[in-house]
Amino acid sequence: SLVWGATPGMLFQKNRDRSFHPLDLSWVFGYNSSLAVHSLMDGDDRVLLYVSSHIVVIHDTLRNRQFHLQGHTNAISCLCVSEDKRWVATADQGPDALIMVWDSYSGVPVRTIFETHSEDGICAIAISQDAKYLVTISAAAVQKVCVWRWTLPAEKAICSTELKPEFGYQDYVIFNPQNPHEFVSNSKTQVIFYLWVRRQSQLWDKNTAWLLSPQTFKCLVGQFSQSIFHFNNTQALTGTSAGKLVVWDMDNPRTVPEELPAKPHGITATKVVSMQKDSLTVLQLLESCIVTGDVEGQVKFYDGQLRLLTIYSHDKVGPIRSISFSTILRDPPSAPPGSSQPFLTRWSDSLNSVSLTLNRNFILSTSDATMFHVATDSTNFEKIMEEAKKAVNAIACHPQEPLVAVGSHCGLLKVWEYKKTKYLVSRIFTEAGIQCLSYDPEGHFLAAGFTDGSVYILDAISLQSICKEFQFSQCLVTHISFSHDSKYLATADENYSVTVYKRVLEKGSRCWEHLAGLDSHYKPIRSILFGVHSDSKEPRLLSLGEDRQLVEYDLKSSIKDHLVVTHRDRLEQDAVPLCLTWYPQLSTESFFLTANNCYKMKLYNTTTKMCRKTLLGPVYGSPLKKIQILPRTSSADPQQHYLVYITKDKVGLQMLPVDGNPHRSSAFICHPDGASDFAISHDGRYIFTAGGKERTFIKWKVNLPALDAAAFLGGEDLIPFYNLLDGGRDGKFFRELEDYFYYVQLCSQGIRTLERRQVSTHIPLEEIPSVMRAIGFYPSEEEIEEMINEVKFSKYADTGEEVTKINLGDFIKLYINHRPALSLSMKTIQRAFQVLGYDNKKGDKVMDRGDFLLLLQCRGEQMTEEELAECLTTLLGRRPRKGGAELDTSDLTGAAALSEEEIPEEITAEIFVRDILGLPVAE
Repeated sequence: SLVWGATPGMLFQKNRDRSFHPLDLSWVFGYNSSLAVHSLMDGDDRVLLYVSSHIVVIHDTLRNRQFHLQGHTNAISCLCVSEDKRWVATADQGPDALIMVWDSYSGVPVRTIFETHSEDGICAIAISQDAKYLVTISAAAVQKVCVWRWTLPAEKAICSTELKPEFGYQDYVIFNPQNPHEFVSNSKTQVIFYLWVRRQSQLWDKNTAWLLSPQTFKCLVGQFSQSIFHFNNTQALTGTSAGKLVVWDMDNPRTVPEELPAKPHGITATKVVSMQKDSLTVLQLLESCIVTGDVEGQVKFYDGQLRLLTIYSHDKVGPIRSISFSTILRDPPSAPPGSSQPFLTRWSDSLNSVSLTLNRNFILSTSDATMFHVATDSTNFEKIMEEAKKAVNAIACHPQEPLVAVGSHCGLLKVWEYKKTKYLVSRIFTEAGIQCLSYDPEGHFLAAGFTDGSVYILDAISLQSICKEFQFSQCLVTHISFSHDSKYLATADENYSVTVYKRVLEKGSRCWEHLAGLDSHYKPIRSILFGVHSDSKEPRLLSLGEDRQLVEYDLKSSIKDHLVVTHRDRLEQDAVPLCLTWYPQLSTESFFLTANNCYKMKLYNTTTKMCRKTLLGPVYGSPLKKIQILPRTSSADPQQHYLVYITKDKVGLQMLPVDGNPHRSSAFICHPDGASDFAISHDGRYIFTAGGKERTFIKWKVNLPALDAAAFLGGEDLIPFYNLLDGGRDGKFFRELEDYFYYVQLCSQGIRTLERRQVSTHIPLEEIPSVMRAIGFYPSEEEIEEMINEVKFSKYADTGEEVTKINLGDFIKLYINHRPALSLSMKTIQRAFQVLGYDNKKGDKVMDRGDFLLLLQCRGEQMTEEELAECLTTLLGRRPRKGGAELDTSDLTGAAALSEEEIPEEITAEIFVRDILGLPVAE
């Protein structure tokens, strides 16, 4: 097998050019600085292992290569590496949490544990010295500790116990290197020692917890950070935030317990040793040496009696998060003459020396997202990586060169050459964080919007400011964009304002000035979009907000401090539009494309703003957040276009034209904790996604033939749409739809006629609402109008004629694309009652019967009194009246009386669904 014959470094020899996925993970930038960084190899191949979001990255820093271990769908919460650096164990937190064990030599996942016994996932994990056992601590409110024999295929833990809440949140665990049956964990305030034994097929465990107070040793102990077992096998140590080490003495230690004692050991906190003033963050055991790391970036080595041996420090090293030593031992240099204290040196072979321990280089990672390689023979600190310390929300690609700019909330702006994956230039802004970025179409400028409302316009190469920053907003700038001719720059902020800047000539040089701003919306702005007027080639600016308003501005007529609005159009009736882009010119009519929170995509005429088509969008757990047309490569089919999108946690591709066929779309998890933005390379070969609070961004390689193949395998014409019907082409639903379809033809010809029937494959457009309602879809009047107009004007731009009828195949597509992507839930109705209702004496959200009837007649799509009475008669009149008499459904006065008799004075969401609509209410 690949694992059996694997050797260190072989995974980089794999041929990864061929991909069968539309998007192939190419490179991961940044890492999770709250987790440890491990040194796998040191020497000619300096290989590191670290976590970026849900991906384990094996990075050869000298040869600039990466290999990715992918298997988690949630962000990885903890990892550990075996003593020989061969086995890597990872775990995550979230839905369907996993524990995975990887072979770092081959990159193969050798074990996946699905049943982690916790819906919340894992917060701490450790692997035993012999690499046979794993211990995990769950992240639940009531934590559970489990021991796993990962080398066996069994899914159940071989031993487990629940921890009492008063033990505190245990977030660190480690095995005794001399005894795999012992391990220790700690929270900020308590340390727990464990001993587990398998005896006579019975699994049981004991644990004991210790809580130290300032009175215990009459000194401030501080919060616990990490614990280790001493190599003398009689003690354990715990580091604290007060710079102290708590020494635990264990009576009667055993190497391999054969019988279970009354308690694991007699464990006593014997003393607290003050090591330094600064907080200890890392505590490790390295052969016959104890190693500490602290918040000042110092690494100190002590012998078994806690006597200081040596210190490694550098003024640019921040708070240490992890220390990882290489497995390669170098020949120790000869001791210099005149060494008076050999046990304090790194090269002594005397009785108290550290021997070969310090002949290993090590990797430092800090909590401020920086990695250092430390050569112990020269105390040389080499910075390997410096990444964003806060959220990465801003990303932009150069319009002509293979450059990508990335900005972080910590103020770090970096530019990479993405084909060679080479860092080029950076700049740090100390005043505020970067929220959005945009290159101008000519590639000369890079505009940045900041969290404090400021806007910088920078030189695209040097990142130096070309003019004084603008401060016309008092809150976070959410969007920024240039016009096609680089004459205008527009921004949107959290106060729902749009601000426009204009490029001018001043003393013969180009500079920028503030033109005007406007509070355009009353809810968050989701998109600002520049375009081109078809008649004048002048820039065209639009903004789209969650208030469902599409606002178009007249830039040519706008003057200083006065931004002119030409049109305001409401795009949606109930759904919330989330993103906007120009649609490719695939026909004689031009459109822009929107996506809303109901998983629908809509095409609007760019001139009339009329909704011309509603289509089912990608349904991958969350609505689309941002969409953009993929630039065509030189070898691409000129008739084929693609759309790039991101959802809450995924990035995907969609073939155009959009038609509702789910096989023409594909998506992949990119950032489980939330994708914040994306950018596309100028040649359309790469997509970059930003991970927000994950502090990472990812490069994806586009493989369009894979998406084309998937669409082909999904079937042609109506086959994909049949599969979206309940039961498919041969199901009961389709047969009922056919019956309704042909019944409408009978009705249109007259039910009682004796003339010869003319069976057709079409029905009149005005019958569309009747068939839709008959099969269980109840569109609003506006939705009905949009459906009819969609069919009526489908060929008007090409032929100038209106369509007056529709066939069964087109009707199925119309139904699939317009019906709700997700069924109406009880929660949706309950939210409506929370908004429209009030709290009664019982504390329930209710609506008064009179208000209920009044709202139906006066708000939204208003119903007349006759329509309301007829509707209530239909809904309530089927049940017998009290006293046994049936209701006369033609009597509207009787319907009004029925509403008073059948509808209670206070209506809850459950009463509305069960008693009025007659629908079942899920428990």
